[in-house]
Amino acid sequence: MFHYTVETKKSIGEAIQSLEENLKEEKFGILWQFDIKDTLLKKGFEFDQDYKVLEVCNPKEAQQVLKENQLVGYFLPCKIVVYDDNGITKIGLPKPTSMIQNLDDANLSEFASDIERRLISCIDKSI
Repeated sequence: MFHYTVETKKSIGEAIQSLEENLKEEKFGILWQFDIKDTLLKKGFEFDQDYKVLEVCNPKEAQQVLKENQLVGYFLPCKIVVYDDNGITKIGLPKPTSMIQNLDDANLSEFASDIERRLISCIDKSI
C-alpha cells in the first residue's frame, strides 16, 4: 500500500498540534499548512470536508538526500494529511518508500525507510 493512515478521537486541530510536537522530537518542522476546504471556498467551490495538508521537513536530512540525488526533490517536502472522514479524524501520509522506489537506488531506499519509520512513529504518538 502506498500510504499509511490511522484514526484518532482528536479534533483536526488537536491532532495537528500533537503532530507538531511529535515531529519536533524527530527534528521535523511543519513548513506549510494547506487548508483545502478554505482554499476551495475562496475560489468559489463547495467542499464540506475539513482537509489539511501539512508539508514537513527535516532540513539536515533534506540536504543530505538532495546531495545524493536531486530527483528526490520531486518528493519533498514530505506530506502528512489530517482530515475529517464522516466525523472521524484521520491522519496519514504517502509512504516515502513507495515514492522512492521509482529511483531504484538502494541507498535512497534505506534512507526513505528510516524517514518513513520516524514519521509513522510521530503519527502513532499523535493519535
